[in-house]
Amino acid sequence: MRTEPPDFRLGSVLATSFTGTLSERHGEPVERIPTPQRLVDWLAEYDLAVDPCTPAQLDRARELRESIHAAATAAAAQEALPAAAVRVINDFSTQGRAAATLTPEGERRWRLTAASRLEDALGVIAADAIGIIAGERDGKLALCASPTCRAAFFDESRSRTRKWCDMNTCGNRQKKARFHANQRRNRTPA
Repeated sequence: MRTEPPDFRLGSVLATSFTGTLSERHGEPVERIPTPQRLVDWLAEYDLAVDPCTPAQLDRARELRESIHAAATAAAAQEALPAAAVRVINDFSTQGRAAATLTPEGERRWRLTAASRLEDALGVIAADAIGIIAGERDGKLALCASPTCRAAFFDESRSRTRKWCDMNTCGNRQKKARFHANQRRNRTPA
């Protein structure tokens, strides 16, 4: 019996959404890109269509993902960035051959060439990570308050006080746990 991989968690920030392809890092990890094709599918969700990818390329993509996660986590905690992670992010950023384009709405979009390689799309993700870690975007890096998740996410809310990487998963799970704890506490003995 074949099981379907878990749904993607798609966010508005490319780099931290990419790190979210591995969730529940401090619980039972959930790999959302278990195969090369799932990585290609995830990239297509962000308009980064690429040719098929190999298992070795998937491993490299995961190396970038973990490097971004390590650097973003350090930045969110206001700690020194891990040198090895910075090196990997920089290497991926310089290997890509994507061009930034401007939409009629004034937004930046990345355009890959017709025969784009996976490395081109990963270069876009690395460049996005550099922008958010360097503080070039309006928002702040934060860590999910869920003890089993602790994902780095980019908080673009007005107050910059968001607690959860995703309200529909981590936030909802915590709200349910609080509700059930309150229910148990408020029960009167029969």
